[in-house]
Amino acid sequence: MRIGGTRRPALVAAAAVALGALYGGCTVQAPGSDGRDRSPVHIDVPGTRTPSAHRSATAGPSGGGGGTGRSAPDTSAPAVPAAPVLWSPGDSGRDVRELQARLRQLDWLFDGPTGTYDDLTEKAVSGFQGKRGLPRTGRTDTVTWQRLRAMTHEPGQWELYLMGGQPAGAPDPRCLTGRVLCIDKTSRTLRWMIDGRTVSTMAVRFGAQYTPTREGVFQVYWKSRHHVSTIYHSPMPYAMFFSGGQAVHYSYDFAARGYAGGSHGCVNVRDEAAVSRLFAEVRVGDKVVVYW
Repeated sequence: MRIGGTRRPALVAAAAVALGALYGGCTVQAPGSDGRDRSPVHIDVPGTRTPSAHRSATAGPSGGGGGTGRSAPDTSAPAVPAAPVLWSPGDSGRDVRELQARLRQLDWLFDGPTGTYDDLTEKAVSGFQGKRGLPRTGRTDTVTWQRLRAMTHEPGQWELYLMGGQPAGAPDPRCLTGRVLCIDKTSRTLRWMIDGRTVSTMAVRFGAQYTPTREGVFQVYWKSRHHVSTIYHSPMPYAMFFSGGQAVHYSYDFAARGYAGGSHGCVNVRDEAAVSRLFAEVRVGDKVVVYW
């Protein structure tokens, strides 16, 4: 039977295609994996098949559709490796001294630098780490060190040795004979030497800009165990006078503030035990050499 010159089956097929395109959408299909051509138009009618993305979302752990239809979230996270530790309690050396100097710049440490990673250094590092949201281990790892370096400046020589401990320089040739207090302004050290042999070495501090310590060769002319300055009225224990009112003596200020201060021309020693032994060994008449 014809309707307007068209067969009924053809009309029905066309209507089906139109309805499918309207309600389901259509896509152009590429050739299959077997190389065979597929129909250039494919019709998806709602409810007739499950999209692959939906199937994968509702598949169970084994890829099937069982269970609740929802895969368990992956809560496992890759372990973050701990940062390598550079220095920890018990370590010592120049690097530890720099660490302490930088901590002092930020007021996390008030003693030293000593060059030894002690309990005060550990506490300071832990406080710095906690303030910056880092694990409070008290050990200096690479992350802690990078953060500290970014917040501080390179310490100078006398920041590293603010409280002494610096190595002594080579002795002046005038110190190589006899009994000599060999005082080096460059390395800020005093060597007690006998016949060219160093008996002891200690850090010393000199006069300030307007009251400099004089250089030259002198002799100890007077010793005064409990001396008090008649000009400045400040204590000068274990004083060994060598040039006018200038003497080698113990300094409470040097012991407390290090190289942050200066003397009125005397040679200050901050180690009381060391200067006490020196006072007992030095004799009136022993040579004193002060040099750059």
